[in-house]
Order: sequence, then structure tokens, then C-alpha cells
Amino acid sequence: QVRLVESGGGLVQAGNSLRLSCAASVRTFSRYAMGWFRQAPGKEREFVAAVAWNGGSTLYADSVKGRLTISRDIAKNTVYLQMNSLKPEDSAVYYCAAKTGDSSNSRVEYGYWGQGTQVTVSS
Repeated sequence: QVRLVESGGGLVQAGNSLRLSCAASVRTFSRYAMGWFRQAPGKEREFVAAVAWNGGSTLYADSVKGRLTISRDIAKNTVYLQMNSLKPEDSAVYYCAAKTGDSSNSRVEYGYWGQGTQVTVSS
């Protein structure tokens, strides 16, 4: 069983930065690829970024490339999402997710989810 807890969300002005964290309660954190997804009101949950089990490769949605960076600290069982140059359209609930095997941008491949953390970007 994998338990994921997100933190770090909040209200920021456009152009500023936030760092989200996701702490995983699992003995074998390094076996899981990790992803970040987000869901805005009235919209479907969408892929943001993913990182391989060893941090060796990353995937990003086109809308966040160059602004958001995913990373993981295996020793701390934690994955991060550094968000820079935030825009109002980045406002959403951000979810951390885990899957075995290779990283993916497909929501349905992730079997474990956190409860989410709200990010609101004001203009």
C-alpha cells in the first residue's frame, strides 16, 4: 500500500513561485514512478509532470515546460514540483500519484493518489 500526502499549495500572485511536496509512506519508494496531475473546477484531471523511479527521466505537459520542474529525493521518500512563473491558468488542485513501472502521462496508469493541494494564482 502507498499513502501519498501533498503539501505546499497556497495563494500566490502571477509570476511568483511555489514548491509542492508529496511525501510517500511506502517501504520501496524507489520502485515507483511518480506523477503530478491537476484539476481545475469543471475540467478533467490533467497530466502535469512525471519522474522515473530513479529520477533519471522526466515528462512534462507542453503547457508547463520550462516553468515547472519535477524531482524526487529517494532518501526522503518525497517528490517535488517546483513551479516558477506561475500563471492564473495554473490554478487547480494538484495531485500526486504513484505507479509501478515506467513513468507515464496517462492518468489511468496511476494506481495511488494523494488528496490534493490547492494552488491559486491571482492576476
